[in-house]
Amino acid sequence: MTDLDATLKPALLKRQQQHLYRERHNLMSPQAAQVSVGGRSYLSFCSNDYLGLANHPDVVAAFQRGADQYGVGSGASHLIYGHSHEHHQLEEELAAFTGRARALVFSTGYMANLGVIQALVSKGDAVFEDRLNHASLLDGGLASGAAFKRYRHNSPDDLNRLLEKTSARRKLVVTDGVFSMDGDLVNLSELTSVCRHHNAWLMVDDAHGFAVLGKNGGGVAEHFAASAEDVPVLMGTLGKGFGTFGAFVAGSETLIETLIQFARSYIYTTALPPAVAAATRASLQIVRGDSERREKLQALIQRFRSGAQSAGCQLMPSSTPIQPVLLHSDQSVMAVAGQLREKGFLVGAIRPPTVPAGTARLRITLSAAHSQQQVDALVTAIADIPECVVKQ
Repeated sequence: MTDLDATLKPALLKRQQQHLYRERHNLMSPQAAQVSVGGRSYLSFCSNDYLGLANHPDVVAAFQRGADQYGVGSGASHLIYGHSHEHHQLEEELAAFTGRARALVFSTGYMANLGVIQALVSKGDAVFEDRLNHASLLDGGLASGAAFKRYRHNSPDDLNRLLEKTSARRKLVVTDGVFSMDGDLVNLSELTSVCRHHNAWLMVDDAHGFAVLGKNGGGVAEHFAASAEDVPVLMGTLGKGFGTFGAFVAGSETLIETLIQFARSYIYTTALPPAVAAATRASLQIVRGDSERREKLQALIQRFRSGAQSAGCQLMPSSTPIQPVLLHSDQSVMAVAGQLREKGFLVGAIRPPTVPAGTARLRITLSAAHSQQQVDALVTAIADIPECVVKQ
């Protein structure tokens, strides 16, 4: 054993003993309600493919046409001739979709969040983040060099208290639109009011809201009727509700030009494959034109919540496809996820440090690709496991 291995191994053993060890599983089929893992068929309730577009025939066909025309890889960064016509058209269509002047496509959501925050604030500035923000937002804030403050989850009052104390030249407030582990929505109306009062910029990461929320799938900004002035920095991912891959930031002409010039995670990386951009353009057409998928998804969410609550499960106050079932114990959540897997159901088993200690949960995600019968079958399977039922 090398010195490197000997140094690293105790931390791995400790994580195993704490029931916090993570493992990968080999998916052998497209994302869908029914998937194949390790040669066995399962009902999947752990995908972020909320509208069931990851294997939609129109999206797949657009990807294939894009690969036929542009090949597989983009071959370069956006600023050194890796920026294709498909990228450009997608950005224009995303700008129109979000009601913003421009949009900029990033290779991943993580890179978008790192790049945006570090381009907007640095030493002498301050960034204020919700305590339950996604790790990429927290990492972006910490890496920016700005004074880093966290306010109580979804508490405009606590944010206001922190803003009153700062003398920073630039003030950036950063929040998830839909919180990825709890499934609840940002208190956007009050948050925008606080930001206006303190002349702070608001950045919303709506990774889990786009395509799902709003009449047209415009996410939390549409849901709350928030303008471009209310939310000057709007970020979304393409690998969830849109079913493809990548991310984007939408905002003013000046914001996007600033990111092109100063966002290091945009400048110094290979551009997204053009075929993925082509597939996303097809997906965006479906998102805008097919409200029935969102309506079906909302009906399935209500059906799951009604059944799970009737069975005695401890749910969290979520109206989104993210439906956590609290089990609290790290050991229990792993055991229950294993029992559900044996029954033919795949669900997320979420433990610290992804969530606070003592709040381990099954993270169940619903999709428009699911049927009522499949959702009912999951509820029945969960209700049959004693650890999932709150003692009366």
